[in-house]
Amino acid sequence: MLASGTEKDITTIACMRRKELKHRIRHFNGRFRLDFTESYLDGATEDQLRHILFAALVNSRKRM
Repeated sequence: MLASGTEKDITTIACMRRKELKHRIRHFNGRFRLDFTESYLDGATEDQLRHILFAALVNSRKRM
């Protein structure tokens, strides 16, 4: 079963549109920096942007 924080992230990201997804990716504040070019983000589908953002959130929370 998914943790409630993960479920919330999935729901929140699923509701985001392209502009918000790009903003969150460009201004990601996690353990690592995301470095995608504007042209790459412009060419990605909304689903791809959602995947990038969700993967970044999950990996940023992983414990080492």
